[in-house]
Amino acid sequence: MMAAPKYELGRAVRAVGDLLNDGSHPDAPEESVLVGADTLGEIIKIGMHVETSSTVYLVEFGERVVGCLEGEIAPA
Repeated sequence: MMAAPKYELGRAVRAVGDLLNDGSHPDAPEESVLVGADTLGEIIKIGMHVETSSTVYLVEFGERVVGCLEGEIAPA
């Protein structure tokens, strides 16, 4: 069973560290920085990674939307 999400929809957050492309953004080279550390964003969707039962947050950082795990974001 999945634990309740730590953050709610619409919450302002910041990237804890640089967020790198894991290959899910074809418009950027793999392993390149998608979002720099301390960049502010907003949670626009909350989902779950089925294989690991981990909460995944879609965070809008300006014009880029990145899927983040709880450890990759913090309250703004």
